[in-house]
Amino acid sequence: MRSIADAPVGIELWFDFASPYAYLSVMRIEEAAARRGLAVAWKPFLLGPIFSAQGWESSPFVLQKQKGAYVWKDLARQCRKHGLPWRQPSAFPRGSVLPARVALWGGGAPWVAEFCRQAMRLNFAEDRDIDTVEAVGGVLAALGLDADAAIAQACAEAHKPLLRRQTEAARAQGIFGAPTFMVRSKMFWGNDRLEDALDFAAGLAAPGPARA
Repeated sequence: MRSIADAPVGIELWFDFASPYAYLSVMRIEEAAARRGLAVAWKPFLLGPIFSAQGWESSPFVLQKQKGAYVWKDLARQCRKHGLPWRQPSAFPRGSVLPARVALWGGGAPWVAEFCRQAMRLNFAEDRDIDTVEAVGGVLAALGLDADAAIAQACAEAHKPLLRRQTEAARAQGIFGAPTFMVRSKMFWGNDRLEDALDFAAGLAAPGPARA
């Protein structure tokens, strides 16, 4: 029986489509991972239940006004730094259930990465609602997919529990925010740890003695 240490090394990106810092990572991770020969596993989940378990009724960026004011300035700077389009969302945090369900249903399909990027772009570059059939369907159609069929499948009773289970899995691993990167059992939290997580994964994948 093959152990986890024998499995190909990649990186898991745990994110919520409503998270502005996850936007930065979603837009950059695939190219950065490819330079290191790493695959990305897309792990959408919902931050709302995670925050509720900590006694928060909303995002800390909403509950803590000074932090929230800083965050929007910081995000504008970070987007300029990385050459990403940015428009501060007029509604925050936005609902993200539908895009999360579609991305989770898509699993490892080739279109999932671009779907995630385009859905994030709607929210944080175009200031548009992303939790509607029209918005999600538009992204799917632009990718050449049957939008109606994909949304119907993602929202079918058989698939609805997947998002709840994914969010429970995030909490079980100790994930408390987004983006979070998992490399096997090692956690790296926050967009500013993306490069660290990728370098760690690349080190595990490189020939030589195993690293802890």
